[in-house]
Amino acid sequence: MEKFNNVSILSYSMEGEEDFFKVHSNLPLDERSNVVVVLNGKSISWSLAYQEIKNNTENGKIILKTLKELEII
Repeated sequence: MEKFNNVSILSYSMEGEEDFFKVHSNLPLDERSNVVVVLNGKSISWSLAYQEIKNNTENGKIILKTLKELEII
């Protein structure tokens, strides 16, 4: 739970989200355009994965699960 102006705010995050953001932030900028996972036959770059995870989408959840299973994060 986070505090903002002494008010408790519940913070929801997907499992593995912090690990992903840590790895992503340490990637060279050029690497972020490279494919990190294929989802439903579509190539997903680090940058697109970041957006999906940041926006807490269903695809973001699947991307995180896949990256954890592949031990990328």
